[in-house]
Amino acid sequence: MADCREDSDDDSYEVVDLSDYARRHQWWSRVFGQNSGPIAEKYSVATQIMMGGVTGWCAGYLFQRVGKIAATAVGGGFLLLQIANHSGYVQVDWKKVEKDVNKAKKHLKKKANKAAPEINSFIEEKCKSTEFVKKNIVLSSGFVGGFLLGLAS
Repeated sequence: MADCREDSDDDSYEVVDLSDYARRHQWWSRVFGQNSGPIAEKYSVATQIMMGGVTGWCAGYLFQRVGKIAATAVGGGFLLLQIANHSGYVQVDWKKVEKDVNKAKKHLKKKANKAAPEINSFIEEKCKSTEFVKKNIVLSSGFVGGFLLGLAS
């Protein structure tokens, strides 16, 4: 037993200030790299989550309201056209519709071969947005949570 006490007396321990350690070694820095974005350096984690949550809730709420209005307008218009068609107010020339659809298909096939530059620029833009989300992960996660809450309310 005396040997154990002598070993423990010789060991020296370093006192670590946890608040300073947490400021210097954030968990998102280990996951997403040292440069975690400019927002992470300016605001605390709680502020970022709150800002992301509020903006996400607003976006989700507006998306829900506009989506309901758009769905009502499209559905109502379709319903009115069906009623008018069955009542005899609207006559549809289905042969002309089929001819126009086939013409549009041919046109799209021609344009599909020329669309490669536009697709590459779209992919590059997608990579930029993914990089933004990775650099501002706390703000982005707050936004997603707020967006889902806004859709639900």
